[in-house]
Amino acid sequence: MKVYEQLLKNNEEWAKKRVSDDPEFFSRLAHLQTPQFLWIGCSDSRVPADMITGTQPGEIFVHRNIANMVVYTDVNLLSVLEYAVNQLKVQHIIVCGHYGCGGVKAAMTKHSLGIINKWLRNIKDVYRFHREELDAIADEEARADRLTELNVREQVMNLAKTSIIQKAWKYENKPHLHGWVYGLKDGIIHPVFEMTSRTHIDPLYEYDDL
Repeated sequence: MKVYEQLLKNNEEWAKKRVSDDPEFFSRLAHLQTPQFLWIGCSDSRVPADMITGTQPGEIFVHRNIANMVVYTDVNLLSVLEYAVNQLKVQHIIVCGHYGCGGVKAAMTKHSLGIINKWLRNIKDVYRFHREELDAIADEEARADRLTELNVREQVMNLAKTSIIQKAWKYENKPHLHGWVYGLKDGIIHPVFEMTSRTHIDPLYEYDDL
């Protein structure tokens, strides 16, 4: 059996078990999607949103990219965000990074990695914003862990800077923004930052004509 064929076999067995446990499971999913959460996470295969949060299909709307970034020029991310906020009416948005993130570690080096340089430059900017604190951390792994936390914080702030979030805050008093970091070594999620609806940010980024 080829490697990819094993995936298809696993899927078939999973679907059969679902129907055996709950005959109406797929019927409900096919006609309804009402997740309370939007998850913006890292593409790392070791951080599956549903498994580490114990959520079921239909409960969490997911967007993943390298190092869980919220980049204002990323039309993919912004499309997901707008759909989740305006159509699905999610109550919470979670930006979840993870310790040991390869993207964060790569951004701390001077190695050229081709097209990914353009993406990682956003993390380099986070390092520059917090250079004094980070440079004071002698241990490289500890420094990378702290950059991971700071990066999550900055991405939550980037969400708050969007007109999509500010409009939702103004008219619907939601969603609540969360910054979490997942530990690969122990499987525990660590909350590191949050912003409730209508939190004021630097006035330079606040829109007054939404």
